[in-house]
Amino acid sequence: MQVDNKQIPYSTKPRVFRFTFDISDQLFMRFFFIFLFLVSIYSCKNSESKDGIPPEELLTSTKSAITHAKGFEVYKTSDDITIIKVNSPWPGADKGFTYALVPKKRISRISIDSSLYDAVVPVPVENLVVTSTTHIPALEALNVGDRLTGFPGTDYISSAYTRKRVEAGKVINLGNNEMMNTEMTLRLNPEVLIGFSIANENKAYETFIRAGIPVVYNGDWAEQTPLGKAEWIKFFAPFFQMEEKAEILFDSITTAYQQAKELAKNANTIPSVMSGALYKDVWYAPGGNSWAAQFIEDANARYLWKETKETGSLSLSLESVLAKATKADYWVSPSQFTTYDDLAQANSHYLQFDPLKNKKIYTYALSKGDTGGLIFFELGPNRPDLILKDLIHIFHPEVLPEHTLFFFKPLQ
Repeated sequence: MQVDNKQIPYSTKPRVFRFTFDISDQLFMRFFFIFLFLVSIYSCKNSESKDGIPPEELLTSTKSAITHAKGFEVYKTSDDITIIKVNSPWPGADKGFTYALVPKKRISRISIDSSLYDAVVPVPVENLVVTSTTHIPALEALNVGDRLTGFPGTDYISSAYTRKRVEAGKVINLGNNEMMNTEMTLRLNPEVLIGFSIANENKAYETFIRAGIPVVYNGDWAEQTPLGKAEWIKFFAPFFQMEEKAEILFDSITTAYQQAKELAKNANTIPSVMSGALYKDVWYAPGGNSWAAQFIEDANARYLWKETKETGSLSLSLESVLAKATKADYWVSPSQFTTYDDLAQANSHYLQFDPLKNKKIYTYALSKGDTGGLIFFELGPNRPDLILKDLIHIFHPEVLPEHTLFFFKPLQ
């Protein structure tokens, strides 16, 4: 499934004790201290639940450097076990997942209590299923795209490399993410299934878990910053024991992003930018704290709804958009529109905006894979440096004059 934006150690509900008594102060204090002792034992046992790394492993583990992403953590224990904690598998999640990755060459010599984890995965993985197109660029960047054997909704895949593997029958179409073909998935027998969800209610995943297939949630789509999304390559790397390569790749993307951001500061102007379009009677646009709004700010432009606090989308009235944005300098991401004629014919009110009059509208909807999947949603979260360079070239062509637009193209 393709997503445009896209854990769970278990917790135990607190118990409430109520009792009535009429005893001496001395007897009460004795009872009270016994009660505290029992509660402390109960709490210690709970600390070893899947709410986090077991205490004995935490003491001997090293935390990996995750600098921008907020949704996951990676630890390495003295036994060479990698522990991944996914804190935010979806927005508003009230609990997370903890996974243990155990080296195959040492698995017979390592003692691990699987009940403490939501999944235990032998690594390196040679056969896996992923469920979001945003997962595919990370596999290809790590040069392990050939280990992908199944995907729900292969028509959404844009990558030329993976499309060839789909056409050759090496990546099997597993239906769709909400109702994956369980029989075909079980036949593939993947060593791990990297899933995503908007809530913990995927019945197919439950079937795979009962069949012994580890299911690991990925929450890259829930990150709110460009570099935060890209850093999820460090989530994938431990499954293939390629942590060092992931570090190098992410560092190069970070450097390119930061350099472009600094160049944008040399621009002579700060243009105003509008975004989104009408769907029925509602204008949907990125919130001021969203991933998309961050790109506009880092490109040294002024997003007209920057003051809003939403991390997702805004639901606006046409009247409010007309009042704020008719004189905007640029219009980016006008939904799925690809031509000025289509935009004008869809709603005559669009003709009131200066970016339409001045032909300054840019869309990602013209950059598609062979089967119609949008490259922006697949590769964009993994390559924020390219998105930022596109926007800088659009808003400030004098700053990056040699850049060729990759994701964003002018409306036709």
